[in-house]
Amino acid sequence: MAEWLVEEGIGEHRAIRLDGATILAARIDWPGRLATGQVEDAVLVARNAGSARGTARFASGEEALVDRLPREASEGATIRLEVIRPAMAERGRDKLARARPSLGDPRAAPSLADSLREAGHDARIVHRFPDCDWDDLWAEAWAGRHDFAGGALDFALTPAMTLVDIDGSLPARELGLAAVAPLACALARFDLAGNIGIDFPTIEAKADRRAIDLALGTALDSWPHERTAMNGFGFVQLVARLERPSLLHRIHLHRVSACARALLRRAEAVQQPGLLLVTCHPAIEARLKPEWRAELARRTGRELRIETDPALALEGGFAQAITP
Repeated sequence: MAEWLVEEGIGEHRAIRLDGATILAARIDWPGRLATGQVEDAVLVARNAGSARGTARFASGEEALVDRLPREASEGATIRLEVIRPAMAERGRDKLARARPSLGDPRAAPSLADSLREAGHDARIVHRFPDCDWDDLWAEAWAGRHDFAGGALDFALTPAMTLVDIDGSLPARELGLAAVAPLACALARFDLAGNIGIDFPTIEAKADRRAIDLALGTALDSWPHERTAMNGFGFVQLVARLERPSLLHRIHLHRVSACARALLRRAEAVQQPGLLLVTCHPAIEARLKPEWRAELARRTGRELRIETDPALALEGGFAQAITP
């Protein structure tokens, strides 16, 4: 099994699986909130009448939806829970984390590296990723778009599912076939799961639709999922187990938070001696937690100064060493 490389940055852990300098798959974790695999005693704050579902509050104050509640579990009771899915962002709202009763021993949320190892992967923590296309991947997630020869995949995050629109200048059959490999690549690079709807160009001939279905099945053979056949309008639905937010959910929907963490990563990489000056949009400066600033100063071993510039784009922040 291919090795994953993990960076444990400030406010963000990142993992990639490489083929040369190309990222085949990636994951992002923002530590500090409920995470899959965490086991903790929580207070049942609400229970739906006549249902095995309710809401629990953990020691951090974060709440989670709970199912499979035993009959004797009443509101106000303390119950041991395992988190099975962290909170998920949507446009305009966040879905609460999900949990279920557990008989296991309490355990903290596993780190990204630990979660990879528990899934059977080899994971090695590195100080910095080797030269690769991480910046390109981040930009794709920011834009929600993945270009390929002859077309593009446009991603839209909705409450019901992630929608992928395939557009391009090729004839419908050729465009559909050309999009299959880039689509499979993007799913792994963005770490997408859950309900995914793919809008291929409308293809009238059943034989052509079957050809694309076959190519898609081959391309996704190693990715656990269920899939519908392409209908007459070119629509295909994929369903895969959802365990964590994707890069799209992190970067595309939480733009200020994502930019703040990316800026910290760039600042930590500055090698020249001197005072560390970080320049960014005011919204980014406001998102840089005091503990993150202290950790950046500790890791770099230098004094930190932050200046704001409202003319900068959110993603346009930069860091440099200057003479005090």
